[in-house]
Amino acid sequence: MSEHHDHHDHAEEAPHSTFKGYMIGFVASVILTAIPFWMVMGNVLDSRNATVLIILAFAVVQIVVHMVYFLHMDFQSQGGWTMLSLIFTVVLLFITLFGSLWVMYHMNVNMMPSMMGAS
Repeated sequence: MSEHHDHHDHAEEAPHSTFKGYMIGFVASVILTAIPFWMVMGNVLDSRNATVLIILAFAVVQIVVHMVYFLHMDFQSQGGWTMLSLIFTVVLLFITLFGSLWVMYHMNVNMMPSMMGAS
């Protein structure tokens, strides 16, 4: 005997975004691109390091805008698994990036003295 069930175990999902949501994401992305471009082309700050830090901050904000408005990532989508996979990816990226920088720094510091002047 097979029974036919017309209901689903999960709730119906609403559309991920609207035209308004996509336009908000698009306008925010354009602004988050135009400001750093203007800062570099206009030589707004005298300090190169400050400019780089501000551009990196804008890049992080733009990543979040893309994730929310275009990739529709939040803590509720797919039972939170998309956010969990994102956190796992960020942790692996952090370990790989900073671990590689740490290894390269220590290899450079501990290089044999006779090799320092050789070219």
